[in-house]
Amino acid sequence: MVIFMNLLKRLCIILILFILYTCICAFSYASTVSNNISNSVFRLHILANSDSNDDQELKLKVRDNILEYMKSFSSDIDSKEKAITILEENLDAFEGIALQTIHDEGYNYDVNLYIGKYNFPTKTYGDISLPAGLYDALRVEIGEAKGHNWWCVMFPTLCFVDVSSGILDENSKEVLESNLNEEEYELVSGDNASVNFKFKILEFFNDIKVNLANVDI
Repeated sequence: MVIFMNLLKRLCIILILFILYTCICAFSYASTVSNNISNSVFRLHILANSDSNDDQELKLKVRDNILEYMKSFSSDIDSKEKAITILEENLDAFEGIALQTIHDEGYNYDVNLYIGKYNFPTKTYGDISLPAGLYDALRVEIGEAKGHNWWCVMFPTLCFVDVSSGILDENSKEVLESNLNEEEYELVSGDNASVNFKFKILEFFNDIKVNLANVDI
């Protein structure tokens, strides 16, 4: 009986160590892949003043005009760093476009633009899905910024796909693919059981990181 109990204890210890090892490996994998994906894209986040129909429509008009202006730089952007540099150099112009749109529509809301790291939920653009997590982004806050958000990717230019038909431009996919390794690109573009399982692992650990980041200390 004593021998059996000792054996059972050893098996329990081995099982616990195996579970811990598996969790550590999964967390390490999720962190590495998530960081590589987030480091390869630059996103756009627009917050409406409120959830009223008028404010939501205004948000989309601000979005359209910002993206239209961004198109004039698209051919010059070949990396996330270049996208951030161009935005930083033209941040006043982007703010002016947003304010002009707001005023042209008959509103007197203020607008605030920031470039930084922000939490994003899992989002799909055409046949590309980006897992939830922290991403560098241009954040546009209209008025009190308490309405529903609009999210997209400014580099590669997945925003233009999301606004229109939902069909992803092949050039945008090639740019994204060139900035990720083979497994990472398969994770965001693939659709099979193995890929979906790995994507769920990313979402699970990223959700934990995001929730921890939102906890007030």
